[in-house]
Amino acid sequence: MEHGRRAHIAIVGWACTTLCLVSYAAAFSHGASLSACTDMMPKHLRVQLHSSSNNYVTLHTNMSFYSPGDKVPVTVRSTRDFMGFLLQARKVSNDEIAGTFVFIPPGSKLLTCFEDSDSVTHSDKSLKRNLSFVWKAPDQPIGDIKFFISVVQSYFIYWAKIESAVVAQRGQT
Repeated sequence: MEHGRRAHIAIVGWACTTLCLVSYAAAFSHGASLSACTDMMPKHLRVQLHSSSNNYVTLHTNMSFYSPGDKVPVTVRSTRDFMGFLLQARKVSNDEIAGTFVFIPPGSKLLTCFEDSDSVTHSDKSLKRNLSFVWKAPDQPIGDIKFFISVVQSYFIYWAKIESAVVAQRGQT
């Protein structure tokens, strides 16, 4: 009887542990958590950061300058498939998240890190390669900005804070 009870406890313990890990992992298949807002680092178990200089992702816009209230197209291009991402615009002066995203592609969703719609993340773990977004600058001047993206190739491999070129605020002195 004692042996059967131990086996039952072991199976229940294993099942609970497995369910906890699966639900923890599944949470990230629907987008980055709010805990990633500040440092843009995935909060997966045992993830491996790769050098941002050795990534296969480019992040760019066709605009070198913007004015307050402008809409800026942002494009992510990749030579390999990836599953997850977190995209933000940040002020060059102090690294604060700025502006809002007003157009996002399928397979992504808006995230509120500090202000409504100031970040974008994946909404599912379908494979992604080329994505287009539109970012809207705040109506008041905020200075030069850069776009940043963290990309998750798989649950264990990612690149953090890949950056675009500076997009300068027009008329700034």
